[in-house]
Amino acid sequence: MKRADPPVYLDHNATTQPEARVVAAMVQALEVQWANPSSVHRAGQEVRHAVELARESVARLIGANPGELVVTSGGTESANLAVQGSFFRWQGRRDVIVTTPVEHSAVRETAEMLAARHGAQVVQLAVDSAGVAEPEQLCDVLAEYGNRVACVSVQAANNETGVIQPVEALAAAVKSQGDRGLVFHCDATQLVGKSPVDVDRLGVDLMTFSPHKFHGPKGVGFLFVRSGKRVAPVMAGGAQERQRRGGTEHVAGIVGAGVAADLARERLADWYDEQGQPLPGHPEGVRRHFEHCVQQAVSDCVVNAVGARHGRVWTTSNVAFPRLQAEAILLLLSERGVYASAGAACSSGSLEPSPVLRAMGMAPEQAHGSVRFSFSHETELDAIDRAVEVVGDVIARLKSTLPI
Repeated sequence: MKRADPPVYLDHNATTQPEARVVAAMVQALEVQWANPSSVHRAGQEVRHAVELARESVARLIGANPGELVVTSGGTESANLAVQGSFFRWQGRRDVIVTTPVEHSAVRETAEMLAARHGAQVVQLAVDSAGVAEPEQLCDVLAEYGNRVACVSVQAANNETGVIQPVEALAAAVKSQGDRGLVFHCDATQLVGKSPVDVDRLGVDLMTFSPHKFHGPKGVGFLFVRSGKRVAPVMAGGAQERQRRGGTEHVAGIVGAGVAADLARERLADWYDEQGQPLPGHPEGVRRHFEHCVQQAVSDCVVNAVGARHGRVWTTSNVAFPRLQAEAILLLLSERGVYASAGAACSSGSLEPSPVLRAMGMAPEQAHGSVRFSFSHETELDAIDRAVEVVGDVIARLKSTLPI
């Protein structure tokens, strides 16, 4: 890629650029709708109306009722509220959290914290070489631990590899145990806004997501809590969000999230038929083109989890460059104007191989050299071609420094 070429941003799983209409709506909210929506005067109630309209838009995106959405500061807080709230609501009467070793750190480290500080027992389902959990094993675990289980938490699509979990089957496994009060939480942060998501079809009780992953704003997130289910609040100091999450609402962020949700629904209607199957023009061709070209450019690279049984979300390609270090690859790519990551953005800077890739049983020399490239509907094929050219140059340069 020549110096005059614009940078190629291939880190959309970390965040996406807000749509122009999202930004405009947020500016309007900051300039005009700045009153406190909890105030009873007219200015406050006008802002409350804007917040609730946005909540309705976000609810439509996932097939939920507006009252089932709790607004938070982001996906991480939403996941914390889901897992901690499910655990604390039992007040010590249930102590088991069932999850997987390939969860985002917002879930994985929350469960570890509850074990260290509050005596929770964390049971991790085994995953196969693509990182997929088995519903049958979940049934066995639930039968073994019985009424000790407070919640089950399994993601929809992995943030590093894009691997899709059999969420419907896992939720059905939870329901097969009868109504024992346990809940099934799904971290759908990398799926909502990118593929069709319907909470009733999935069968989830709790679901977390964040609009900055689908061209909305940062600083706002959502937790779906199915009607009839309950989570204990983990933050004191306010009665907002039906006493589930206190604090003055981030009005501009919520309004922007509503616009982003409406725009995402429009795109999804163009990309998928009523059965959820991709239509011509679906942007998954961008990933296919990238993976074909990068394998042509670097003959020994490996696309991780390419054989996952339930597929991968179209935005994500995790590629291993054996014997190399991801950090060195990323630095050189960045110098040449190609932006990618080594996994979760909140783990950048770590020299340890990804816990997700380790849980998949990946050899260290492959895990250390794995880079995540992630795309959006705005990623163009000519940008992919420029990026692959740079990737080929960078990998060749680093290989030349290896001992023979």
